[in-house]
Amino acid sequence: MHQICSYKPHLMVGDQSYPAYELRNLLHYLKKHFGSSVAAQLCNDIGVGETELAHSQFVYVWQVDYAMTYLRNVSTDAEVGVKAASDYKLADLGFLLDYLAKFNTLGECLAFVIAHPELVGSFSDIFLRNEEGVLKVRWLNTNKLETDKYSCQFQHSIGSLITFAEELTGETVQAKDIILAEPKRKTPFLAARTGAGIQFDGEFFEWSIEHKYLSLPITFEFTDIALSPVIESGQSYITEVLDVLRDSAPELPSMEAMALTQKISTRTLRRRLSAAGTHYQKLIDQVRCQMAINLILSSDHSIEAISDLMGFGDVSHFRQSFKHWIGHPPGHFLRLHKG
Repeated sequence: MHQICSYKPHLMVGDQSYPAYELRNLLHYLKKHFGSSVAAQLCNDIGVGETELAHSQFVYVWQVDYAMTYLRNVSTDAEVGVKAASDYKLADLGFLLDYLAKFNTLGECLAFVIAHPELVGSFSDIFLRNEEGVLKVRWLNTNKLETDKYSCQFQHSIGSLITFAEELTGETVQAKDIILAEPKRKTPFLAARTGAGIQFDGEFFEWSIEHKYLSLPITFEFTDIALSPVIESGQSYITEVLDVLRDSAPELPSMEAMALTQKISTRTLRRRLSAAGTHYQKLIDQVRCQMAINLILSSDHSIEAISDLMGFGDVSHFRQSFKHWIGHPPGHFLRLHKG
């Protein structure tokens, strides 16, 4: 956790697996604050019953994503994400407790969370920096979500991490700073729950925590909770397509070529991806964006050289594409991460 900087391409989408505890938490919050009928409507919309969910370890990313959007629409409270996360209990984590029980400090637990999105779930790529006793966690919106939705997911993540951290250590745990890439507004609950200074109009969404908190020992008595082994989730169709794209990079196949390799029609490929909650160009952009960020942050290549490595015939086209993916041109993005 003391590596100077690192990029984690953790974005999960569509039919990729996401831990069911997240969906159970959102459903519980809806029922508690908005009534059983509202919670039942969500279950109907995403095609999963409460009894089934209670015995599930994994659901689909799109189901959790839908539930988060549903919560925002029902509530209209810009802080509903962090409020829902503050209802968590460690006992809600199910099979993840078996992993957390092996660690001695909060920093070790956080390192596991960051390293294993396939078990913990992730809505975003992240960039980590250690600076003068502070860990900074920056979210990168490589999925190009609208700001309100992304902010809700970001705040929910921070809220859950703080909530779990305090139960794990038995201590008050505070974030240092939270930067929101949105206009200034009132955030009394977020500020009080995290203890952080809140900044607005940022270039990215980012939160930070002092190393002294990461050194806190784990005092939670895991023996008081029945631990359960993880059951592997099913294979994701989106993951299969992403694997092919990453193996092919930088020469990414057209949609027609991808369909041909899978021995299906282009129409069937489009329909399968749509059913899984995405489309082909979005996956192409995700792979290209993640590849570009990796090259920018992990090499001494110039922007022109990176453009060539990625197969762009014109560096101006690469600059435009990168700005489309991440919201900033590559040079500006690089300066932000060196600053």
